[in-house]
Amino acid sequence: MDSNPLQKYFRQPAIYVRLPSQGKFYPQGTLDMPPNGELPVLPMTTLDEITYRTPDALFNGSAVTNVIESCVPNIKSAWAMPSLDIDTVLVAIRIATYGHELDVSTTCPACNTEADYGVDLRVVMDQISAPDYNKTMTIGDLEIYFKPMTYQQMNENSMIQFQEQKMLQMLEAAENDEDARRQQLGEVLKKITEITTQALAQNIAMIRTPQAQVIDPVYIAEWLSESDRATFAKIRDHIVAIKQQGELQPLGVQCGNCNHEYRQAFTLDMSNFFEVAS
Repeated sequence: MDSNPLQKYFRQPAIYVRLPSQGKFYPQGTLDMPPNGELPVLPMTTLDEITYRTPDALFNGSAVTNVIESCVPNIKSAWAMPSLDIDTVLVAIRIATYGHELDVSTTCPACNTEADYGVDLRVVMDQISAPDYNKTMTIGDLEIYFKPMTYQQMNENSMIQFQEQKMLQMLEAAENDEDARRQQLGEVLKKITEITTQALAQNIAMIRTPQAQVIDPVYIAEWLSESDRATFAKIRDHIVAIKQQGELQPLGVQCGNCNHEYRQAFTLDMSNFFEVAS
């Protein structure tokens, strides 16, 4: 088939981005890393925008993966992306599509004044740092190695946690028999604990013992569930600290009404992602 004579007018890369992971943690065949380490980022198409506005697709994560693969074609499988690259890629797509300026709604905690605060997304992206996954943890004669979760793992855990938290809220508000209600609450809390244990296991790449190197996630999850409270908490706190290093940082804001300075949490939720339609 002849090539489309309009092909040279197709969308072109608007910016180039370096991944915080530097291409590490991607399974073979899921990332085509350019020699210079900079991935081209295309603006969203109309179909991408429609996809990103579909509630079901957003909930199950397919909207995010479809748009990433459309706008950053060097990423062949967005489901396999390490979690530490997600924010950088989404910010880059937003810049490529709408520009680097973004208004964020904020409310001053001192005087309750509501205002829009202008954010330069280039600065936001520059401030995203990559956690050091080379740092290990030693507990007794165990040496523990860590890794980021994939986007698929992160999304699946979020969906399960959402469902269990919703069930927990329903049970707390229910007027069932007290004994039955207490039993159901116990089962839900047990399930939430299992989800947490599974998520922590997915952040562990390997545990080295004096006799073996354990990489099987089933064995690692079983070890976590059978660990004492102090060990479990130490691992959990370490993983949380690593995760926080790579998250979008709060914005420094000064209220225009009372001059109060405060920190405003900043996330890439869908209300921030799109331009407001005229």
